[in-house]
Amino acid sequence: MSVERPWAVLSSRVLVERRWLTIHEQRVRLANGHEIGEYHLLESPEWASVIAVTAEQQVVMVRQYRHGAARSALELPAGVIDAGEDALTAARRELEEETGFVARDWHPLTVLHPEPARNRARAHLFVALGAEPSGTVRLDASEDLSVEMVAARELVARCDAAEIVHAVHVAAILLAGRRGFVDLG
Repeated sequence: MSVERPWAVLSSRVLVERRWLTIHEQRVRLANGHEIGEYHLLESPEWASVIAVTAEQQVVMVRQYRHGAARSALELPAGVIDAGEDALTAARRELEEETGFVARDWHPLTVLHPEPARNRARAHLFVALGAEPSGTVRLDASEDLSVEMVAARELVARCDAAEIVHAVHVAAILLAGRRGFVDLG
């Protein structure tokens, strides 16, 4: 069966190359011999996200407008992994910069490909236990968000109500619950 063999890239050219996005147009041959003349492959930075849980089983979240969805959404703190930075360091930095919280007990949760058909980016997900405020929020100019504390037992209901719509964050919440990091009720 040919479903696990990689495609052959017959030609490739860059259509767009910007700080946060590169778009390649490729001609590819699938393992079954079929050719696709215009396949668009995206490259964007890898990013890290964290489920930060306080001693009281409150999860530190952020609410912000998301232009692609044309709405405000409740999300986990997250951001791009800077050049030369490892994923855990980025997750720690993003938690503090976006929320003013720090945590002492960190656990890797998983690494996911948010859109593996067309995008090479990966999301590195962590759980941080014992989160507490440090008072050092440092938002980037492009960030306009508010911090919200959500009881861990309310997270699934917030997903069901489409208040949490980021698919990777929904997956992270469910995995964290399944692995016993948070009590989802």
